[in-house]
Amino acid sequence: MEIRIDKWLWAVRLFKTRSLASEACKKGKILVQDVQVKPSRVVKVGDIIQVKKNPVLYSFKVLDLPKSRMNAKLVPEFMENVTTPDQLELIELGKIAAKTGRARGTGRPTKKERRDLEEFFEPFFLDEDDEE
Repeated sequence: MEIRIDKWLWAVRLFKTRSLASEACKKGKILVQDVQVKPSRVVKVGDIIQVKKNPVLYSFKVLDLPKSRMNAKLVPEFMENVTTPDQLELIELGKIAAKTGRARGTGRPTKKERRDLEEFFEPFFLDEDDEE
């Protein structure tokens, strides 16, 4: 049995629609064995499929080929998540960064807030003259 990669991505619920999966392939966000693929590429059992969802590169191993879209509970029978720990770390860093940023909808920083941010992020160096 053979199945196209866009159909496989849709069937194992990595994309909500098959057209979104196909579009991701066309944009170069889907890799098989570290090579960008077209939506018509045939998937085989044992292939490692990588999906770029910024900033993370998810990796999945094909365990079986589905006949059609499946219930979410059945997904582990058809694919295994083999994403590297350093990529998963990026997700956690993103969550932390989101919590420390400005509240959504508050607009641009005021002049005072901008100055405070610049003062916080600018490196402070001691000159040789200051040490005396």
